[in-house]
Amino acid sequence: MAKRRITQETFDAAVRENMEEFEMASEEALREAVEQFESQGVDLTCIVKAVAAVSSEDTPEESTHEVLQALDSLRIGDNSASVTEVEADMKRFTEHCLVGFAQRFLAAQKDAYPVILSHCKKSVEEPEALVNALSALAALTNGQPDLLEAEGKQLFLDVLKKHREDPSVTCVAVRTVRHCCLKHEQNRQDLVKGGVLPLLTGAVTQHSESAALVKEASAALRVMCYDDDIRATFGNAHEHAKSIVLEHKGLKVLIQAAKTHFEDTSVLSELCATLSRLAVRNEFCQDICDLGGLKLMMTLLADSYETAELVRQVLSALRALAGNDDVKDAVVNAGGVQYIVIAMNRHMNNAAVCEQGCGCLSVLALRKPENCQVIMENGGALAAVQAMKTHTNSLNVQNQACMLMRNLVARMPQYSQPILDMGAEALIAQALLTHQYIADVGKAALRDLGCQVELRELWTGEHGSLSY
Repeated sequence: MAKRRITQETFDAAVRENMEEFEMASEEALREAVEQFESQGVDLTCIVKAVAAVSSEDTPEESTHEVLQALDSLRIGDNSASVTEVEADMKRFTEHCLVGFAQRFLAAQKDAYPVILSHCKKSVEEPEALVNALSALAALTNGQPDLLEAEGKQLFLDVLKKHREDPSVTCVAVRTVRHCCLKHEQNRQDLVKGGVLPLLTGAVTQHSESAALVKEASAALRVMCYDDDIRATFGNAHEHAKSIVLEHKGLKVLIQAAKTHFEDTSVLSELCATLSRLAVRNEFCQDICDLGGLKLMMTLLADSYETAELVRQVLSALRALAGNDDVKDAVVNAGGVQYIVIAMNRHMNNAAVCEQGCGCLSVLALRKPENCQVIMENGGALAAVQAMKTHTNSLNVQNQACMLMRNLVARMPQYSQPILDMGAEALIAQALLTHQYIADVGKAALRDLGCQVELRELWTGEHGSLSY
């Protein structure tokens, strides 16, 4: 059942009523209003939960929030204010938008987008002012990609071309592009058609020493390969990934950037996450290996296994690469199984690492009996069992662990008893009771392990008479 929604004005009026009619202090009045609306099933996600400042003693109904005060200053000073005043107001607006989504939503409701876009256009020739204006636009569009329209798209492309030599302008422009493309398929397609992909890969190459820019551009390239807009019947994620790799040498660009920032785990995490998104074809997986990507990931697992986020992203990338059967063998021959198990044991309390670790081992074991032997000998199954014990409430961990056990014994039934001796049957049975979603893979794992399992036949292929 959908929750009810109210306007910001309704919420502010309720707070004001608590203060005036019931003589509550501001904090108490605010808390009472929040509790009142939430008890009525009202969704307050888009509501600024703060006491609005009264702009005049005679007109309390004109009370406003700080983000709108900053917006009004920008609107009033559009033509008359000094550069210093506009810069200060722009930074103040950006800070308030960064507080939370409710502030950004309220600003957008009051037509902040055209105001900020106007300042961006006026600042195109002034890099410092442009950085401030684009920062405000990036903050405003975060979570609100629908605000972007044709004029804004063209502005992004023009700025990225005009200021390609300036890493500061390019970085914030790329961030704004990323915000406007997340969960918005049409924006992605329009910007790709406008030529944004070579601008993004070019930014990584040209400013390879800038960690901030490399991270932003890598994340933006990854977003171009998402299929996350539920409003779009069909997405171009695969086509965009193919274009990045084949037309703009994206794999080479990203792997070279990773080598440049080998000591920066945050940059490496972003680059690995993007590489996993680009490994959408068999030959792309092989290309990543040939370019030194696999060797790089093995080194990261060996040297940086203490960093949970980096480990998670490296495992995710390896999991994607292992879709290629030749790469599976390369990962195992490079000692990948040992590194994966060590990483899982080191971060056993991290559900995301355990999920990716089990998923990676599962892919390595698929249709590869010799790999199954290596996984068993190096404690892969035991690590998966421990992950199931540790993360009983994590559907993804349970699902990937069950898949791993099934793949280990599908062609190597002699491993069934050792896995059962680890307590796998009881853990899978518990997972089936806790997570309905994994019913198919859980029962398949029990069946292949030789356990008793009830398999209900949903349809026999027979049909009776049909009535019209």
